[in-house]
Amino acid sequence: MSRPFGMLVELTYSCPLHCPYCSNPLALADYREELTTAEWQRVIAEARALGVLQLHLSGGEPLVRRDLEEIVASARGLGLYTNLITSSLGLTPSRAEALKAAGLDHVQISIQADSPDLSDRIAGTRSYERKIEAARLVKKLDWPLTMNVVLHRHNIDRTGRILDLAEGLGADRIELANTQYYGWAWRNRAALLPTRRQLDEAEAVVRAARQRLGGKMEIIYVIPDYYSKYPKPCMGGWGQKQLTVTPDGRALPCPAAHTLNLPQATVREHSLAWIWEESPLFESFRGTDWMPDPCRSCDRREIDFGGCRCQAFQLTGDAARTDPVCHLSPDHGIVAEAVRAANEGAEPGAEELVPRVRTVHRA
Repeated sequence: MSRPFGMLVELTYSCPLHCPYCSNPLALADYREELTTAEWQRVIAEARALGVLQLHLSGGEPLVRRDLEEIVASARGLGLYTNLITSSLGLTPSRAEALKAAGLDHVQISIQADSPDLSDRIAGTRSYERKIEAARLVKKLDWPLTMNVVLHRHNIDRTGRILDLAEGLGADRIELANTQYYGWAWRNRAALLPTRRQLDEAEAVVRAARQRLGGKMEIIYVIPDYYSKYPKPCMGGWGQKQLTVTPDGRALPCPAAHTLNLPQATVREHSLAWIWEESPLFESFRGTDWMPDPCRSCDRREIDFGGCRCQAFQLTGDAARTDPVCHLSPDHGIVAEAVRAANEGAEPGAEELVPRVRTVHRA
């Protein structure tokens, strides 16, 4: 069995933004009993003993947690590389200095678009100018800066301007990741899924930018699963390289696995080592023995591992089905119909988006 390389720590689902593509669970009230500082410190120590080297601190908005600096300092003391994934709302100069002193290694700031009006509209709150200020602060403090932009029908036509913005801010890396349709994004799929024309134009812009900016800024571009011939390998393989811990302590093979009808495992009841090595949840889809055809007889079965289990469940109701994204899947028509509707439906941006709701936390 391989050991996990990275762990996504979802410290809270509280967030000041209302992004309609958010992949957080819809039933946010179920996650109010958040792990305490001491519980997170224990979990992180167990993760390090298990082999984890990278800790990704996320949410919601991790800056909502007043103990973030303590958690970072504990991780640093264990030799973990720490990455803060943030909207940057709340990253004041004093907070940034405290996180720097605690040993934070890297900052990843999300932004919704290149213009204030569009970015604020997608985020559901005025935030663009504060994000720009935070990005400049990150560079001033000599942190590596990643800009993260979730692409969808409402902003993908501005990919070139978004890249120009990231370059102007001195970003070391930018992630242009098309929306994954879980949580709020699933609810808004019809309004978010881009057209083939939009994708083709964005990909051409990215290719040109990579050629122009080679060695200056790394550009990660992830196309939507729905437009792929084959599915992506879920987290590098189910329970192979990564794990996630939710605000209330549920340990998952991937961030969306809470949606599956499988026995859950929590760090409040079990050690992280037992969960990784023995829990029914993590054992469910390891390897290839669970696979149905066409995956079982496919020469790609150890490349994409049958695709995403959560996506298969979302689209078919059965997590053990071949991911319908795959053109060989017997359920591929589900995806083909969604793509057809996106390309033959209303003009881009015409559909109404349902914003993510707020939630409060109790640690």
